[in-house]
Amino acid sequence: MAKLQRSSADLSIAGVCGGIAAFFEISSLAVRIIFLLLPGNLLIYLILANTLPVSPETL
Repeated sequence: MAKLQRSSADLSIAGVCGGIAAFFEISSLAVRIIFLLLPGNLLIYLILANTLPVSPETL
């Protein structure tokens, strides 16, 4: 089972949207657009950026 983690490869600011996209197997662009439309998006993003672990790098 996949774990929800920040992405170390697909990151724009902190890798939160890339990690969510990898977890749900959808486009990270779609997740970023959804985040822009959410009320309280900055607060949600900051909480996730500080609580989600960073995924190990895959080479």
